[in-house]
Amino acid sequence: MSAVVLRDESGRVLTVRKRGTSRFMLPGGKPEPGETAVETALRETHEELGVVLDPALLAPLGTFHSAAANEPDHRLESTVFTHPTVEIAGPAAEIAELRWLDPNGELPDDLAPMLRDNVLPALAAAAG
Repeated sequence: MSAVVLRDESGRVLTVRKRGTSRFMLPGGKPEPGETAVETALRETHEELGVVLDPALLAPLGTFHSAAANEPDHRLESTVFTHPTVEIAGPAAEIAELRWLDPNGELPDDLAPMLRDNVLPALAAAAG
């Protein structure tokens, strides 16, 4: 799986909720056969948000393991990238809702485990 951290000018992180689910996560998804982690991140972000990211600006944040948010008793491995701010028009494909998250504020209880337990701590550590 690949995912992308997108922030707005104030540092908030974009989260998405897919149709039929209750957890917010980063834009991203599973690779198609033969895709690299970068290719998956670019394709999924385009499908879900309608944005075209610059592959040269994707920076690896890390590869993380956690419980899957929407598949009970499954674990996943996710390669997470960061990308500079881009304009987000709105949700597309299977995305039901977008929400901006202040990573320094009180965290809501509906975040995916990967985001809550791995990505947000890694972002905080990278910020120093």
